Amino acid sequence: MRGGSGHRAAGTGSVLSALVAGHICVDLIPELRAPPDLSPGTLVDVGPLQFRPGGCVANTGSALLALGAPARLLADTGADELGRILRHLLAAQGVETAGLRAAPEDSTAYSVVIEAPGRDRVFWHHTGANAHFDGRDLDLSRGDLLHLGYPSILPALTANGAAQLHVLLVRARAAGLTTSLDLAVVDPEGDAGHLDWTAILDTALPLTDVFTPSIADLASALGRRYGTDPDALSGEAERFVGLGAGVVMLTAGPDGLVLRSAPAERLQRGGRALAALPPGWGDRELWIPPLPAPTTSTTGAGDAATAGLLYGLLAGLSPEDALMTAAGAAALTLAGRRPLPPYASGEIATLRVHAPDRPGWRRGQRGVFSGPSDHSVPG
Repeated sequence: MRGGSGHRAAGTGSVLSALVAGHICVDLIPELRAPPDLSPGTLVDVGPLQFRPGGCVANTGSALLALGAPARLLADTGADELGRILRHLLAAQGVETAGLRAAPEDSTAYSVVIEAPGRDRVFWHHTGANAHFDGRDLDLSRGDLLHLGYPSILPALTANGAAQLHVLLVRARAAGLTTSLDLAVVDPEGDAGHLDWTAILDTALPLTDVFTPSIADLASALGRRYGTDPDALSGEAERFVGLGAGVVMLTAGPDGLVLRSAPAERLQRGGRALAALPPGWGDRELWIPPLPAPTTSTTGAGDAATAGLLYGLLAGLSPEDALMTAAGAAALTLAGRRPLPPYASGEIATLRVHAPDRPGWRRGQRGVFSGPSDHSVPG
């Protein structure tokens, strides 16, 4: 549905299209058998090295495509060997790379992912060509939703009070697109760590229809400690809705993910994807604990959750089904399922929440928990 304003019936098979723009890199992942000793002069025995497409554009974009949503990837790389490897890796997954620009003067971004058993990840990151991404030349004519990832490592987008971020969101809104924003962990010692992220979000969120950060992203950007029980998560999500966002999903790793949404009239102003949602999306408060899954790697799980939610919006699913798609995509990514199964296969669509009751929260469709402020539509 393009240019229309009527609702779609949930699950009709009509899936709108996404543009996924911003940060892209190659993830270099050595297999570690134990936390590495980084003492000078030490030789550390490691296992094989994996090369994976990484960053929001590769992770969220490829997950959307795997689930069954049309998606176009828009990002900058260097015209170097690593850039050619990145394109080859994406093409091997069936991902179209025509939207990736190769800048002769830049190097391709990469992250060395240090993921020792039983430890959270550490990233050694080179920003590369992402340093010059500012969105000025993005073609916004071929999508219904613009998802923008990782402004904290897109310095041209956040320079001068994030002026170009504001310009890009305004331009996308004027084109009728639903706008979506995701964050990354901010390095407190880097340039992004000295930005006023409170002011940036105060300006960006009224122009942001979908906001999907993790609690770790927010803590590093805003310098706050966050509770991760569902009530605390929901309260934080509500605060971002109050700042102007239409749909907010916060992820908290082992503590699950929560969704809050604005009233229906705000969603109707949220571009083609939100305006076409079926009834029942306004004023929602939902929580899902993490679905049981063996963990092979946590890399990309947050982006997969974002892709699951965006797929739900683009496909016109109910809020419960969209959040379950987010939780299912994250769980399968943790378990090493790359690519994700298509949503139409039914594997994700039939998942249910099996978890102990939570005081103050009631069970709804597929076992998803509804909070005390949830305004669900009967039937």
